[in-house]
Amino acid sequence: MRIIAGKFRRRKLRTRPGLVTRPITDRVKESLFELLGEELEGRRVADVFAGTGTLGLEALSRGAAAVVFIESDRRAHELLRENVALLGAERETLCWQTDVLRTSFRPKGVPHLIPYEIVFFDPPFRMIADLRVGSALYRALERLARPDVTSPEALLLVRTPAGAAFDVPGAWRRERMLESSGMDVHWLRKGAAAD
Repeated sequence: MRIIAGKFRRRKLRTRPGLVTRPITDRVKESLFELLGEELEGRRVADVFAGTGTLGLEALSRGAAAVVFIESDRRAHELLRENVALLGAERETLCWQTDVLRTSFRPKGVPHLIPYEIVFFDPPFRMIADLRVGSALYRALERLARPDVTSPEALLLVRTPAGAAFDVPGAWRRERMLESSGMDVHWLRKGAAAD
């Protein structure tokens, strides 16, 4: 895996075969970041289910101000920390090993990193079927909508298998969807749900 564009362009990231993560293809990543465009500039980002940091590091390379990486898997977290160190990005990032299904999404001692303005939410595809009202994953999206976690018009990007159906808390409204390579990326904007 590599960084496609920005200040870290062409830098290779460490991955490990057989790791529990699903790296996003360069083609999908390029389309995603082209659509994000200037909205990324100077933003505070959360990369939830970060894996080895592909999305968050691409965001940082393209102008995000800071990224909090949230990953529970020990091996993925180790590689994530190595990738951050390879890029010399420790000052703009926090690698937080915690359980997404239980976390507050508010790391202690780093008030300058929150509230998040853009959130990448990339759970294992097998979990998407459980994204229903009342599930632990649904409650995680509710916690992400809290005013002390995300900004008033925060953008939430959820990656799912192609055609997957899932429930979204009322705090997030659907804006658009990117379909590519057997997966969908859903744009959800914080605010009142459309009637």
